[in-house]
Amino acid sequence: MTVDVAIVGGGPAGAALAIGLARRGREVVVLERSQAWHWRACGVFTSPMTVRALARLGLTEADLASVALPLPAMRVETTAGTRFRLTYGDDGSASIRAAAVGLDRSALDPLLLERARAAGADVREGATVRRVEGTRLVLGSDERDEHIAARVVIGADGIRSTVARSFGVARSPRLGARVGLTFQVADPGPSVSRDARMILFGDGYVGLAPVPGGRVNIGIVLGRSWAARLRRDGAERTVDTVLAAVPAAPDDPVDWRAAERCDPIEGASPLGHHVAQRHGPGWLLIGDAAGFLDPFTGEGLHRALVSARLATIAVDRHLDGDAGALAAYDRAMTARFRSKDAVSLLVQAFLGQPVLFEFAARRLASRTGVRETMGLVMGDLVPGSRALDPRFVAALLRP
Repeated sequence: MTVDVAIVGGGPAGAALAIGLARRGREVVVLERSQAWHWRACGVFTSPMTVRALARLGLTEADLASVALPLPAMRVETTAGTRFRLTYGDDGSASIRAAAVGLDRSALDPLLLERARAAGADVREGATVRRVEGTRLVLGSDERDEHIAARVVIGADGIRSTVARSFGVARSPRLGARVGLTFQVADPGPSVSRDARMILFGDGYVGLAPVPGGRVNIGIVLGRSWAARLRRDGAERTVDTVLAAVPAAPDDPVDWRAAERCDPIEGASPLGHHVAQRHGPGWLLIGDAAGFLDPFTGEGLHRALVSARLATIAVDRHLDGDAGALAAYDRAMTARFRSKDAVSLLVQAFLGQPVLFEFAARRLASRTGVRETMGLVMGDLVPGSRALDPRFVAALLRP
């Protein structure tokens, strides 16, 4: 079988690229290893920019209402008790309605694959790519291989990307070994708009984000010091330990320690992915396969959709004979996210030093303009360079 483009991975990035290229008349096959969607370690809290990107893919207001629950803010809570709210540009007025959202990935991901099919892409679920040989993909089992030749191969297969490993560009994560644990719990109360919460604790943090369908997504990130306990106690007991330490809040829908779990606990380790480059002769990496840095500020879903949009342009031009189009995609991604990555690394440096993070948190809590700018940067609503500007740094750190 020969196609224009073979996309390995049917998550949001891969599906968005398939939609874009199929609408341009390209012959596209999407190879998703799962037979059907199942719960996996993935992000659900995201900025208004993700909603805008989904709308550009053709999702209607009704579609978005079914997969996205508006959230007024992300409330960050430190170990010392400092709290501040990041509103991501939504000031609560009728003129600015740009709320962050919690996404129902069980509805969003299949919807995007359905739209890719409707656009003309060949979506194959249950198709496992065993290895990549140049622009030839080998699928199936040892007993019965299937080969697909493509003019361009796309790696959209996440932080343990087979495509990135096949081309020798996968590297160790920049922030060291961390573990992510995610699951969802039932929210039996009425569907109301309330803050998501990000709660810091010793060498880790836990995010609580309401999503559609009467559920709350729980995502836990554990640093290196938790490794021995995790091996000894296992994921279940470790999660119980973390949730028991979550301080109660007036808007909590449930007692986190006794909440009914809707999914098995899924993990990701190491939580991060770095690549030496995002392109080569006849191949590109998009989404988390192109690099995933930080769930605290990373905005992985928005970055995935941006990478798919930029890759759509680059691959289309490459197929038309533009020899520099794939390299231009790599440069565009670097230019788009260089300053945001620098901010993410700076935030992680502060997280690694609780005294420093508390110092910054108290100033964010008391300085409205500085706090609003940080929310805009974290939500990718303004360039990350805004948070690196000496004037912003001075306003944050001054006594």
